Amino acid sequence: MKVNCTVRHASHPGDAKNYDTTQLREHFLVEKVMVADEINMVYTMYDRMIAGGAVPVKEELVLTAPDILKADYFTQRRELGIINVGGTGIVKVGEEEFTIPFKEAIYIGRGDRHVSFRSEDPSKPARFYFNSALAHRETGIKQVSKKDAVVMHAGSLAESNERTINRLLVKEVVPCCQLQMGMTELAVGSTWNTMPAHTHDRRMEVYFYFEVPSDGAVCHFMGEPDETRHIWMHNEQAVISPQWSIHSACATGNYTFIWGMCGENDDYGDMDWAKTEELK
Repeated sequence: MKVNCTVRHASHPGDAKNYDTTQLREHFLVEKVMVADEINMVYTMYDRMIAGGAVPVKEELVLTAPDILKADYFTQRRELGIINVGGTGIVKVGEEEFTIPFKEAIYIGRGDRHVSFRSEDPSKPARFYFNSALAHRETGIKQVSKKDAVVMHAGSLAESNERTINRLLVKEVVPCCQLQMGMTELAVGSTWNTMPAHTHDRRMEVYFYFEVPSDGAVCHFMGEPDETRHIWMHNEQAVISPQWSIHSACATGNYTFIWGMCGENDDYGDMDWAKTEELK
């Protein structure tokens, strides 16, 4: 078993606008998320969010605390949200086991908890994507299915952005501190997400794109509204979106993405819209 953690430092928007393609990718793109029998994660200084993936195939994977946390266990000062994007898997929390099917989730609050992952069928391994944020209090554990989510339908096929937003791990569903996670599914024929674009100064966001065909790609847009940049992405890759940055994308076909947010504000609707006609 391997547990890998890299650290990303925050960038001033005035610096980021001078990054070339390589630098943009080094600072914001997370290329390696899902690797068999590994846990891979990135610790970003933007609100100290952690984003990562775990793919248990031959063995159970234990979520240990990386050195950057200076903690005895991963959830000592953190809350954790997990969404399965693969075959059915089991998340063990302490002595309790939770069976997590495809596109379902579990919230694990701060506390003295042993967390591990395994697959129900190694020939169809689970692929657990997770986000973690600092937590100021101890909360519980709750498994969440799509039927439990706060569901929103947005956009239209005429605008190429018809989508279903499943708000899975939000304050209306789980007793989270600051972490919010959800999954947006684009309808067949739609390619745009989150357009018009927006920013939110009080929280950062990470996007994880999946269900992208092997011969397809996603063009993720970021940067300040008057200094936009783009990053080409592929299946099961994640991207860090700072507070000052828009986050939007267009792809070669429809896809699904998981969004995770943390910061000062847990109000999903608190955002500053960037008018499409004013983007540069």
